Amino acid sequence: MGTKGVIATPHHLASEVGAQILRDGGNAIDAAIAADAVLCVVYPHMTSVGGDLMAIVWARGEGAPVGLIGAGRSGELATINAVRERGHQQMPDRGALSVTVPGTVEAWGRLLERFGSVGLGAVLEPAAGLAQDGYVITAHLSEALKSAAGLLGREPNAFALYPPMEGGMVLRNPDLATMLRDLGRNGINGFYRGKIADAIAAALKRRGGFVTKQDLATHRSQWVEPVVFPYRDTVVYELPPPTVGLVAAAMAIRLEAGQDFRAAHAASYALRDLYITDPDFTPAPFEPFLDSNAAASGKVDATARAGDTCYLTAADEHGNVVSMIQSVAYDFGSGVVAEGTGMLLQNRGAYFKLDPTHINRLEPRKRTMHTLIPAMAARDGRRWASFGTMGGPRQPQLQVQLLRNLINEGMDPAEAVARPRKMILDDGVTLAVEADYPGAAEMARSDSRVMLMPPRHQSFGHAHAIVIDGPGEWRAGADPRSDGSVEYSR
Repeated sequence: MGTKGVIATPHHLASEVGAQILRDGGNAIDAAIAADAVLCVVYPHMTSVGGDLMAIVWARGEGAPVGLIGAGRSGELATINAVRERGHQQMPDRGALSVTVPGTVEAWGRLLERFGSVGLGAVLEPAAGLAQDGYVITAHLSEALKSAAGLLGREPNAFALYPPMEGGMVLRNPDLATMLRDLGRNGINGFYRGKIADAIAAALKRRGGFVTKQDLATHRSQWVEPVVFPYRDTVVYELPPPTVGLVAAAMAIRLEAGQDFRAAHAASYALRDLYITDPDFTPAPFEPFLDSNAAASGKVDATARAGDTCYLTAADEHGNVVSMIQSVAYDFGSGVVAEGTGMLLQNRGAYFKLDPTHINRLEPRKRTMHTLIPAMAARDGRRWASFGTMGGPRQPQLQVQLLRNLINEGMDPAEAVARPRKMILDDGVTLAVEADYPGAAEMARSDSRVMLMPPRHQSFGHAHAIVIDGPGEWRAGADPRSDGSVEYSR
């Protein structure tokens, strides 16, 4: 008996697989994990089995959603002095020193254990099949492979897996297929305590990395209560630290209070750099983020890259809704492949600071300030919307525009995710605007800090959204900036 439902992802193959899991009787959580595994195969520039995963799940029969933080920690050997001794004045963007423990696989296990209705093997097999038999490269992936040839060329294993290729060509990854099938048969333990863990630890040790077998063996995801705040006639749910969900909340609240985009961005991101890190080390106060009048000043930390990420969302007839986001951090992550796994390791550690006075300074076994922020909203105490976007450190400002499109403007999800967007770039000064944004040309004429960009440029994120109109009734949108789609199981 099939399950009625809907899924929206940034790649049509992932959406199709998720919808098929629903048709085969799985629920929204099963479908989202199956789709996410496919994204790890077909969007290697955006995500990887060696990355991190965050989710908000509103399960059937529950009165509120729960969050899962699947963020890996720095290695037990990771210290500021250890990085400096290797000749670095700031945290390296790439290579073994930037690698943190992969959180995705353990998060898959926890989600399925608590909410799933089918086994790990069933949800991973479609991805394994695509890795084994190959998939057609999109123009987006072709462009990414060519631009990253220098990075990937530093590592023979990475370059062999992901050489420059043209759109329309077929890419295969049999090592990744074997690993996914091993996970499906034997569970997640092998990834963190078995042969896969051995391969990861050995690869990093050879390259002078900080993550050890002990770090892998002790990794755990964390169930959390979401950050909750009222917004017009809805209640919005974001993830707490170490994610920047509070930054999105702060920006939404400040824009709603009448602050202009630049001022709201500056204040919200200044709060990020004052407070957001692993709460196991330093808990963040929520009040300054949720008060539009709270003073916030200071220089916003520049970040080197926008980051690459996959956001997806799914819902089913039973009332399950999942908002999920997964990433390898920068495009192609660290550029390091653990031999025999077919898997790029993330460079999430690049977000740490080497300033010993900074809240997000590098320390052993620490989760960095994390950019991944899925979101949900409720109306009248009921599930109403699930939404999010990729975009690295720019996610809060991109996500808030999607929130405002859905709630302030009352847009249909497909219109809300396609609408032109703007964003403050990582220099904290330049306002990039898609050229078809209302009034964009006048903005550029009157302000030298405004930069016009091509319409539907993927640097403005791949956003997706589902609005729940009632039991078994949904509207959904997949971002035209991506290769994605909305798929239904009816």
